[in-house]
Amino acid sequence: MTTPQETVERALALSEADGCVVIVDEGSTANLRFAGNTLTTNGVARSSQLTVISVVGQGVGVVSRAAVRPDQLADVVAAADRAARDAQPSEDARPLVEPSQPSGSAGEWDRAVEPTSIEVFRDFAPALGESFAAAEASGRRLYGFAEHILTSTFMGSSSGLRLRHDQPTGRLELNGKSEDMSRSAWTGVATRDFTDVDVAALDATLAQRLEWAKRRVSLEAGRYETILPPTAVSDLLIYLYWSAGARDAADGRTVFSKPGGGTRAGERLSDIPLRLYSDPAYPGIECSPFVVAHASSREQSVFDNGLPLGATDWISGGTLANLLQTRYSAELTGLKATPPIDNLIMTGPEGGRSLEEMVASTERGLLLTCLWYIREVDPQTLLLTGLTRDGVYLVEHGEVVGEVNNFRFNESPVDLLGRLTEVGASEQTLPREWNDYFTRAVMPPVRVPDFNMSTVSQAN
Repeated sequence: MTTPQETVERALALSEADGCVVIVDEGSTANLRFAGNTLTTNGVARSSQLTVISVVGQGVGVVSRAAVRPDQLADVVAAADRAARDAQPSEDARPLVEPSQPSGSAGEWDRAVEPTSIEVFRDFAPALGESFAAAEASGRRLYGFAEHILTSTFMGSSSGLRLRHDQPTGRLELNGKSEDMSRSAWTGVATRDFTDVDVAALDATLAQRLEWAKRRVSLEAGRYETILPPTAVSDLLIYLYWSAGARDAADGRTVFSKPGGGTRAGERLSDIPLRLYSDPAYPGIECSPFVVAHASSREQSVFDNGLPLGATDWISGGTLANLLQTRYSAELTGLKATPPIDNLIMTGPEGGRSLEEMVASTERGLLLTCLWYIREVDPQTLLLTGLTRDGVYLVEHGEVVGEVNNFRFNESPVDLLGRLTEVGASEQTLPREWNDYFTRAVMPPVRVPDFNMSTVSQAN
C-alpha cells in the first residue's frame, strides 16, 4: 500500500510542469448518534484526497481526486500539467514558497498516519449513558451526535517543501426536550479528543433551561438589552471573519471598504479595547501553522501553499488591524500578507465576568442562547438576518423568569461591536450555525443594549 508521503514524492517526480505542489489529505471519522435517550447509530469512515497544483509560466492547473490508486496517479498529474499549460496567466502568480519549517511540522513527515476510531469515545460513551438515565428519570429526552475527525495533511512542492499537519476535530451537539416535546434547549462543545467533555454538566444546563421554559412570556418585536453567550457570539464573529477579505474591501464591495477607496484598516470599530485574532498555537484550538490552499479564491492563493502562519490580530484594541490577504492582494493594498487561519479568538478587557454573573446583574433583558439560519442581507454593512432557536429567556432583577417567543433578528456584527456595553470572560465554544465548517473558537459573552429583534417568529 502506498503511503501519503510516497504519493507526494511520486507525484512531484511525475510532474513536467515548471513548478508543482502536491497535497494529500488522509481523513478518518468516528461518530455516535442518539435520540430519545438511546444510542441509535455509530460508525467509522476513512477518506483520502489528492490535490495536484501544476504551474507552467504564470498559468496554474489544479486537479483534485478522491481515493486515487497508484496506477491512476500519473493520469492525475498529467491532467494538472495539461491544465496549467492551457491556462491563462494567473494574476496571483508568485514564486512557490521556499522551505522554512513552521513550528509543529519538523520531524513529523515520516510518521505513519494514525486514524481515529470508535475508541475515542471510550470514556465519553459511559458518561453519556449516565446522562440518558438521569434524563429519563426526570422526564427529559436527549438528542444529538458526537463526531471526531482526524485529518493528516501532507504537502510537498518542487521548491522543497515537505510539511505535515495532523488536525483533530471533535464536536458534541446536545439537544434536550421535555417529555411532551413542547420545550427545547441546545448546547454544544468543541473538543480535540473528548477527554475534556463533561456530559453531566451539559445535561444540567439543558435541564435548567427546560425548567425556565415552563413559563412562557409573549414579547413584541423591538430592540432589547440582550446577553449573547459565547456560542451566539462565535456565529456572528465567524461571519465577520469570513467577510474580511482585503481584496473585496479594497474594491469597495464590503463593510470594510473605505469611502473613496481603500480599506478601513486602522479605523476604530469599538470603544471597548477588543481583540479579535487567530493563533495556530492557541491551546485547545491548535490548527495548521502553514497555508493549505486546495484552490485559489479572493482570500487565498495556491501559490501561498506552505507560507508560515502565526498569531494575527484582525482587531486590536478595538481598531481594525488586518484583513484576509494573499501575497498578491497584499501588494495591491499595501498591507501585510495575512492569510486565513482556522481558528478565531475574541477577548475584552481583563476581569470580564462570566455569563452567569452578567445575567445576575441584569435588571431587565433577554438571554439569547443560540442563533440559526443566518444569512447576509447587505454586504456593504454586513447586515445579517436569522432566527433565534431553542431558548430565548426573559431576565428580570437578575433572574431568568421564563422563556419568550422566537424572533427574527437583523444585526451587523461590525455595527454590534461598536454598541457593546460589556464583554465577559472568554471561553472555548462551539458555534451552533457554523460548526459543520468552523469549530475552533474562543469567545466571550457580550451585552448589547439594543439588539434588534425585527419581527416575531412563529417557529417553535
